[in-house]
Amino acid sequence: MTTEPIVKKRITVLDALRGFALISIMLLHNVERFEIYGYLPVQPDWLNSLDSIIWDSMFFMFGGKSYAIFALLFGVTFFIQSHNQEKIGKDFRPRFILRMFWLLLFGLFNTLFYQGEILVFYALVALFILPFARLSNKALFVSAVFFLLQPLYWIRLIIAIQHPELPLGEPVYMEWYARVGNVFTEGNMFEIMKSNITNGRIATILWCWENGRVDQSLGLFLLGFWLGRKALLMESESSIKTWKKVLIISAIAFLPLYILQSHTDIFCKYESVSGMLSNVIRLWSNLALMFVWVSGFILLFYKTRAFKWLNVLSPVGRMSLSNYLIQSIIGSFIYYNMGLSMYKYAGYSECLLIGILLAALQIGYSTWWFKTHKRGPLESIWHKLTWLGKKD
Repeated sequence: MTTEPIVKKRITVLDALRGFALISIMLLHNVERFEIYGYLPVQPDWLNSLDSIIWDSMFFMFGGKSYAIFALLFGVTFFIQSHNQEKIGKDFRPRFILRMFWLLLFGLFNTLFYQGEILVFYALVALFILPFARLSNKALFVSAVFFLLQPLYWIRLIIAIQHPELPLGEPVYMEWYARVGNVFTEGNMFEIMKSNITNGRIATILWCWENGRVDQSLGLFLLGFWLGRKALLMESESSIKTWKKVLIISAIAFLPLYILQSHTDIFCKYESVSGMLSNVIRLWSNLALMFVWVSGFILLFYKTRAFKWLNVLSPVGRMSLSNYLIQSIIGSFIYYNMGLSMYKYAGYSECLLIGILLAALQIGYSTWWFKTHKRGPLESIWHKLTWLGKKD
């Protein structure tokens, strides 16, 4: 196994790209009002039309893509931490398990405010990186591609092909979302938190399982680990060439995949088969557009004057854990019945404006914070907990 040297200097594009993912996640969460669907206020027709455009545009650009960027960078970060320990003769894997335990607890706390949070899911799936951590670069890349091809979905698809006459069953997660009911719009703080940590938490995990997020997340974790090994997030002639190729290939792949995901009935008339195939292609389509965003961002960051604008996002990415939890706390207070109940008054357009305002605030206070601190507030706690009992 060969690993290119990694300098100790912080990889700024990694922070900026993580900040981009975090801000786009927040904008999307605001538009969907932290999973309060329906209950739209009475508005003029022109505003309803604008709302529809904003909803479709936000999900087209960021739905299933921003989280994927986050997962990819999660793998890169694991490599950096692991490699830094390898250089001093230490095995980071036991510490990583401990680190994921603390992330799980952070995620459970975050769940109290927002049932759709991803930290719990990441903490659980990330443990499956460990068996692959000592593979060669080639084996690691092949493993990543294998999971990104959605093997679990293909097993279900093969079963559906064998019994095409059977109807496409109701997803299991829908039962648990039904149990959540109207708690966000009618419940008090205790009722909302209780629902989030029970029915909502189970519903979200099942949604991830039934929508291919387990395979995809593990594949992205491994691919990020591979990117770290190959030093492709660092500025070099070879990395720039690689990202140019990625941009071209992913852009070419996206359009046919995006079109095909809505026309899988040309392959099979049975909904049980065409629906399953559509879901797989949708995941690939999202991946293709995600790689367009990632490669385009990196090329703009390293090769254009847009660097100074994109670098504004770096402080947000450096304290991504803190910012992610803050988003959930503030968002639930803004939209849920336990707070301002803005779901009654704000359509998608107003919610996007709220999201933009919150993004500006996060950029501002993150920048201010790092004038006097090395890490974000929760990042400092997480770091100390990760290295509990360490002997210098």
